[in-house]
Amino acid sequence: MNIQWYPGHMTKAKRAMKEDIKLIDLIIELVDARVPLSSRNPDIDELGKGKGRIILLNKSDLADEAANDRWMEYFKAKGFHVIKVNSRSGAGLRQLGQVVSEACREKIERDRRRGILNRPVRAMVVGIPNVGKSTFINSYAGKACAKTGNKPGVTKGNQWIRLNKTLELLDTPGILWPRFEDQSVGIRLACIGSVNDDILDRTELALELIKFLCERYPENLRERYEMDTEHPEEGLAQIARFRACLLKGGELDYEKAAKLFFDDFRGGRLGRITLELPEE
Repeated sequence: MNIQWYPGHMTKAKRAMKEDIKLIDLIIELVDARVPLSSRNPDIDELGKGKGRIILLNKSDLADEAANDRWMEYFKAKGFHVIKVNSRSGAGLRQLGQVVSEACREKIERDRRRGILNRPVRAMVVGIPNVGKSTFINSYAGKACAKTGNKPGVTKGNQWIRLNKTLELLDTPGILWPRFEDQSVGIRLACIGSVNDDILDRTELALELIKFLCERYPENLRERYEMDTEHPEEGLAQIARFRACLLKGGELDYEKAAKLFFDDFRGGRLGRITLELPEE
């Protein structure tokens, strides 16, 4: 599969981020806990040089818990502050205030020495499309401040949100990078819904994910679809039969089966699954 998606608004959004980076003290980067490395935009490290850095492993409730712990250690070893969160439920967000203080300790102490007291930390919230930035902001703020949606590209422009006297957040649009050099990255991002579904061959993508799950999480497939995981190439047909996805004449509707399969995977109905590990 060859997956590339970089709509024009992302170029504009990246330019705006370059301008706004001068105004901020801290970058809060959301990654999808199921694909923590693939869901990191490599441009962010360059943009964020010299800034405090926090990584939120979002949707951690959908990811393998043992893998979550390994990714926490991986990012900490790289010098990031890291928190496992579930933006929908708010799990993990209570830790954020303390971690913001730790990540910006030098800045806060510098302000204090200059006699500047109670100046809020200004943080830019960044991440790829559909990683849950706006949901995180709304959950942390306790009210609807940012527009949300379950598809990529809902946030179109930057928006400042003052949460309290100590923290201001800048919500930014989800941006990818112009080209996926490694197509396995594109495939993982397509699986979690960070690439526009309309440009994808969903049946082919479903077969890729089924093949992976048969190898790593066969029990999840057997439990959900009573699947014979010894034959991953027949997996989509098995799902179509199990979910009664039929066309006129009794033919299997592979497109419908693929859609239902991705709905199950993205919604956590296949269990807790992580698609990549640090050592890989």
